[in-house]
Amino acid sequence: MQGALARAYAGNPQLNSSRAGARAVDEVVPQALSGYRPRAAASGDAGYTAQDSVIGGRTSNDKYFPRGLGIQIDQNVWSGNRTVNSVRRADSTVLKAREQLRQAEQSTLLDGSTAYMDVLRDTAILDLRRNNIEVLAEQVRQTKDRFNVGEVTRTDVAQAEARLASAHADESLASANLKGSLARYRQSIGVDAKDLSPAQAIDALLPATLEAAVATSQANHPNILAALHDVDAAELQVKITEGELLPTVGLRGTATQRWDYQSSHRDQTQGTVQALVTVPIYEGGEVYSRVRQAKETLGQRRLDADQAREQVRANVVSAWGQLEATKERITAGQASIKASEIALNGVREEAKVGQRTTLDVLNAQQELLSVRVALIQSQRDRVVASYALLASVGGLSAQKLKLSVAKYDPAVHYEQVRDKWIGLRTPEGN
Repeated sequence: MQGALARAYAGNPQLNSSRAGARAVDEVVPQALSGYRPRAAASGDAGYTAQDSVIGGRTSNDKYFPRGLGIQIDQNVWSGNRTVNSVRRADSTVLKAREQLRQAEQSTLLDGSTAYMDVLRDTAILDLRRNNIEVLAEQVRQTKDRFNVGEVTRTDVAQAEARLASAHADESLASANLKGSLARYRQSIGVDAKDLSPAQAIDALLPATLEAAVATSQANHPNILAALHDVDAAELQVKITEGELLPTVGLRGTATQRWDYQSSHRDQTQGTVQALVTVPIYEGGEVYSRVRQAKETLGQRRLDADQAREQVRANVVSAWGQLEATKERITAGQASIKASEIALNGVREEAKVGQRTTLDVLNAQQELLSVRVALIQSQRDRVVASYALLASVGGLSAQKLKLSVAKYDPAVHYEQVRDKWIGLRTPEGN
């Protein structure tokens, strides 16, 4: 299990897609920080002018080529705190993306553990089905021999043959189920399943009580933390929109060089520095409307956070109940197998002396097979339920499971791009 989950953590396409999405979200921070930085633009122009003038009866012709270059630099000084709030909102968005990535990691590891146990379950069930065919084939042979010597009727032979045919159909279905589980294993883990070892439940990593599990989930589950970061981002969006109603202050510097300015052989060099103040007076009510809209969105995000808390709590209680139920089913299943084995042996002995019919023997065999299949299913559910409970409290991670794999740290990419002023290539070189 450890090796399979390590492969899934390192190479699962869906998880890697979530990582790429988190890296894309990191870029909203340098975009917000650009509000602190200057903006520069250069311009140039060239043309041709032909001018005829009449002064005192004399005509003059002037042909020249006006052209020029210019540069303009704008620096924001204050924008109603919109820049600082935009940066804070971007950071909240990044933190939300990291929690969503942590949830994607949990889903990948839970899917991987489920796929692993499904293969083990379906392999064991297929082995039981094939063994049952061998047992029933021997039962048919013995029944025919007894029919030939007159100990049983043709009805007994037909009953045994019918059970054998049904066993072949069950074996085909079990084989198809195993093929489906193998396909899902490859989808989750990335390689074909070969010689899988038995897996154990991870009870040592689980909270000791239901109350502790609920408390841990409320403080640590990524869905709750992502919703809370969403609330922070919505609150900051209100402040950003309100900032549009405040004055803005900036500086502008320009430098131009012109040749043949207004006439031939006349050049001009000019430089200016300006302080700009813009005071919004009325925007037709559009900004006020967006402020109200942002406040309603904030209220919605708070309700979403409450819903996330309740959903996580319900999942924890359900997962805890499932885990406890699987423990009881395993205990009951083991006892049922022992009783069914004793019953089958007794029915076989009684059938030898004519106190039981062939149908009684077949029914006892079917009962034993059914409880064995049920025990295999319960054992599979026991392991999967332990992983599901750990995921429901927000603790299913490569670090918690101590997987032998390099841990992916989303903060590395964030630090690489946060203060980049220029450049088209990603840190990976794309």
